[in-house]
Amino acid sequence: MNTALWIVTALLATAYLFGGAGKVVLAKERIYAFGPSAHWTEDFSEAGVKGIGAVEVLAAVGLVLPAVTGIAPVLVPVAAVGIMVLMAGAAVVRFRRKEFKLVAVDLAYFALAAFVAWGRFGPEAF
Repeated sequence: MNTALWIVTALLATAYLFGGAGKVVLAKERIYAFGPSAHWTEDFSEAGVKGIGAVEVLAAVGLVLPAVTGIAPVLVPVAAVGIMVLMAGAAVVRFRRKEFKLVAVDLAYFALAAFVAWGRFGPEAF
């Protein structure tokens, strides 16, 4: 179980680190140009997109760093819950935009984060 939790945590951390960093450093128009999966950016200001990116980077760091350093490891499941909140919001935005296939992707990320939160709050807590 611990191995599965670490694998899912690493996948989530990687996805959110790179996705969030891209939102922080790229202009909103460049992100929009990636295609339909990035068209949600037209509903947000430049600062809003960068803020979402910063939250994603912090979530990625929060998934790994506390466990690796042993400093406040309770922050790992807290970061996972934060990702769940972020993905619930993303699913709502996509649902309103009628991007139903992408809602499924957001819910899959939600489920992965829920697995990490459950595992780290419960049976495999640090």
